Amino acid sequence: MDGSGQMQSDLIDGNSESPKGWRSFASHLFAPIKITWGQFFDLLVPLRHSAHIRRHAASVIISRIQLVAAIFAVMVPMWSIIDWFVFPWPQWALMTVLRLGSGVVFLLLAWPWDIAKSRLQADSMLMILLLVPPVFYLLSILVTEELHVTGVALLVTKLYALMPNIVLAGLAIFPLTAFEVALFSAPAFAFAVIGLFMGGQTLSVDVHGPMFWLMVLVMGVAMFSGMSQLHYITALVNRAMIDPLTGAYTRRSGGEALDLQFRLSAMRNTSLAIAFFDLDKFKSINDSFGHEEGDKALKALAENLRQGLRRGDVLVRWGGEEFVAILAETNTEGARILMERLRTTGFGLRPDGAPMTASIGVAERMTDGANDWPALIELADQRMYEAKRGGRDRVVMPGGETLVFGDKPIF
Repeated sequence: MDGSGQMQSDLIDGNSESPKGWRSFASHLFAPIKITWGQFFDLLVPLRHSAHIRRHAASVIISRIQLVAAIFAVMVPMWSIIDWFVFPWPQWALMTVLRLGSGVVFLLLAWPWDIAKSRLQADSMLMILLLVPPVFYLLSILVTEELHVTGVALLVTKLYALMPNIVLAGLAIFPLTAFEVALFSAPAFAFAVIGLFMGGQTLSVDVHGPMFWLMVLVMGVAMFSGMSQLHYITALVNRAMIDPLTGAYTRRSGGEALDLQFRLSAMRNTSLAIAFFDLDKFKSINDSFGHEEGDKALKALAENLRQGLRRGDVLVRWGGEEFVAILAETNTEGARILMERLRTTGFGLRPDGAPMTASIGVAERMTDGANDWPALIELADQRMYEAKRGGRDRVVMPGGETLVFGDKPIF
């Protein structure tokens, strides 16, 4: 939820903490895409990306790796035909072996394995994909170092020397942060230097400076492209997972988060509580004051819930005036303390100035013996309706304990 709150505030052109000159510059620079300082930082380093962003980015990276690897698995071995014409025996045979070996690696990367598309898996596959061309380049130097090549053969060997640049250019198709592009680019620079030494050359600014300058420029383009793609993916994911009115998770993304939290809780044998909130007499707000006031009431409820919940808790707009709070590593007693704190801070005011109230049902995985998260939601939902039938403005806890917050409900 930290990312969703930040996404709705702290726009660069409204950040009062930035110096006026920088704020004006950033406003003009980023205005077309409305990027925030926090989002820009997230495009530089991947420290604060949510699980949803990491998972979607990993899925895109893996799918593109498989596409590129499938193309290379065919093209790289076919290039052996050229080696047969330009290199003598046994060099052309050794080059063919190198190409077939590279083709096997690409084929394994392209194969539709049944794998979990995690960010670790994506990064591992990407590193392997990027290492194949420069490794092939270094081995090709060993194969052809005793040859005195001219003409077409010389052209082919010079093309092999461009492998590190190909790696840098290939990074442009992946949604990566600036730090990740720099990290994945490092081996290409290292292999380029090693290749020069293996070729008997000595590093010289005037001779090799242009080559490395070109590599830096290619890396810069890849960096900009990767950051742009990542920003686009982030915007799409946030739009799909964040309710635009309240800033809470949508029901779909909240269900994914709850499924993950439930599986982690079951695996670690830890507590997991959820609280099901329903705003009391919400229909009367819409009927008496209009839907705009109703929207304001929902926004106020969500904001007050966020302020009362802990940093690691997740707030979900389950539907209409219903919200679900996912309370990780929270037992029944912890949930009761949290509910009391929420009621102390309040849920906001109705349009007529009266305090808003909510009917709340709480369920806890271990106490209730829930086998899956839908069962946990069902228990909390049932208890929320018990709270409504019991007079509203109260919480029904596991075991039937009822916390009454007000003297009477609002009618």
